[in-house]
This record gives sequence, C-alpha cells and structure tokens, in this order.
Amino acid sequence: MSRILLLLATLIGLGAATPAAAYWEYGHQTVAAIAYRNVTPQVRARIDALLARQGLLETPTCPARTIEEASVWADCIKTLGPRFSYAYSWHYQNIDVCAPFDLKPPCRDGNCVSAQIERDVKLLKDRSVPLRERVQALAFLVHFVGDLHQPLHAGDHHDLGGNQVKTNYGLFTSKRLNLHAVWDGYLAERAISTPPSPVRQYSAAERAALWTGNVEDWSRENWEVARDYAYPAAAGADMCTAAARPAQLSEAAIEKLVPVARQQVVRGGLRLARLLDEALG
Repeated sequence: MSRILLLLATLIGLGAATPAAAYWEYGHQTVAAIAYRNVTPQVRARIDALLARQGLLETPTCPARTIEEASVWADCIKTLGPRFSYAYSWHYQNIDVCAPFDLKPPCRDGNCVSAQIERDVKLLKDRSVPLRERVQALAFLVHFVGDLHQPLHAGDHHDLGGNQVKTNYGLFTSKRLNLHAVWDGYLAERAISTPPSPVRQYSAAERAALWTGNVEDWSRENWEVARDYAYPAAAGADMCTAAARPAQLSEAAIEKLVPVARQQVVRGGLRLARLLDEALG
C-alpha cells in the first residue's frame, strides 16, 4: 500500500472507530493466542474442554467457544446491561503515576483487575467449584491478564487512565481520540502487526525471563510502563508538572513506543500461559 493510501486508511479508521472495548479485540485476542500456544498440551485440552461448555454462561450474543472469543467476552457482556454491571471496575486499577506505587486503595474489596486475576486462578484450581463458575473464571482470567498489561489500565494520573487526555496520533487528530484509546487500539495494532508475529511458541528461557514474580509485581511493572513511557511520550515533558493540553504523539515518538507496546502483549500472553498452567495443570 502506498503511503498516501495508508494515510487515508488510517484516517478513515480514526473517524469510524468506537473505542468502547478495553484493549480492543486485536490486543486481547493476541494475548490469548500467545498463551494458548505456550501452555502445556494437557492444559490446552482442559481449556478446550471448559470452553466447550460455554453455553452454561447463557450469553449467546457473547460467545466464548475459543480462547480468542473468551478473551473479549468480559467486554462483550458490558452490552448486557445490569446483569454484569458488578464487574465494571474489575478491568483496571487507577494508581497515580505521580505518587508512590500503592495497590491497596484501588483494590479495596477486591474491585480491581489484579485482585480478580488472583480470584479467577483460585476458582479454576478448585475442582469443587460449579462448572459454570469455572468457565466464567476462565473467560474473565484470559481477558483481565490482557487488561493488566495495557499500561493505562495499571497507571493513572487522575484522568481515568488517559481517557481524559486528548491526544493527536501522528498526523491525525480527532475529538474522540485520547491517550487511552491510542494504547488500547492504534498503537497496539501497529505493534502487533509489525513483523514478525508475536504469536509463536517461545523457548523455555524466553518464558522463564517473563514468568518471574507475581500479580502484584506485574502490576508495579505495568504501572512503571505507564509512568515511564505512556504519559511522558504524550506530554513531551515531565507529565507530573506539564500543563494540561492536547497531547501530541509524533511519528518519532510512536516508533519508539512500538517495541514497548509489543513487549506488553508478549508479557501478557506468556504470563497468562503460566497462570493457566498453574490453574489447570
């Protein structure tokens, strides 16, 4: 595609996009696909067996027949009204990037993404839990690990994780475009689609390098990505003292962020694989 056609296609995409889904479909499905390729064969079979019973969820408009479908189920059920409204706050944790890291306030009563990841692992491990609850825990877990590794679900600056930060993305501007949407969709899609594909079988050494730590450690790491990359690149200055204004992500800034965003997807996929092996192995 010529540069002119590419620019036109991107402009059309910006105008038509409706960024309602966390991390959008491409990011979540890629995290899920990486995990599926890197769990043990026995765990892969158990994932398939659980998802074969996804009818128990009674959400026909939000199927979870495959791990890729399951990865976006938690966003799809937002369209079902009050039935799942209790889960809205489970997709993120607002931790101020201009203050010391503290997971306790946003996770009060377990209403944050990291607490729900730990809860879902426990539910999957417990074979005495009703099957419907284990299927639901699997769908939530696959989604929430993806959410945690979108850095603006882990870090915040009193702006709803960048949702209130109007942002220009390269040459393009839109009244609906914000920093959160950039990381949810446009930057993630560019990072994932940049060859080679991140969906592959990773070596034991590659997996071990990213599997260390626990969910709280990963929360801190993703908060640091928001603090050290996402916000400063948009502010073009010390974002904790910069005056409020529309952010501008230049093409040079985007190029520097692509490997960061790609690494987040790989981290999410491999860590999800570890949690699934622990829960279902």
